[in-house]
Amino acid sequence: MSKYLTRQRKILLDFLAENSDRQLTARQISDALQDSGVSLSAVYRNLAALEKEGELRRDVREGTRDAVYRYVGSEECRESIHLLCKRCGQSIHMKESDTEALLSGVLKNSGFRIDRTDTVLYGICDRCGRK
Repeated sequence: MSKYLTRQRKILLDFLAENSDRQLTARQISDALQDSGVSLSAVYRNLAALEKEGELRRDVREGTRDAVYRYVGSEECRESIHLLCKRCGQSIHMKESDTEALLSGVLKNSGFRIDRTDTVLYGICDRCGRK
């Protein structure tokens, strides 16, 4: 990770950590940080650097060309399989016991080892499923 932590990067990192269960576009992040004095160009510059450093994952929102970012800088995020709602974009950390059961079941049945640090399962969250 970068040794130099600017005020804008600190504000951005704090915001991303507080919203680690969401996928957000650069514009959504910029809009949320507007009152903090973080410019859109600073958001883009820092998102690119944080993605390169492995603190963020960048994906494309299904059915669009929108790039969305998900914070994975915490240890919990790095070791979790993520469940991602295709309707609302909510990201959920799979429970450790469920993760282990899934990984060991796949390994036992196919001999395939899943990389949990880069795995996202797509579906519909409980809230969206009830609508």
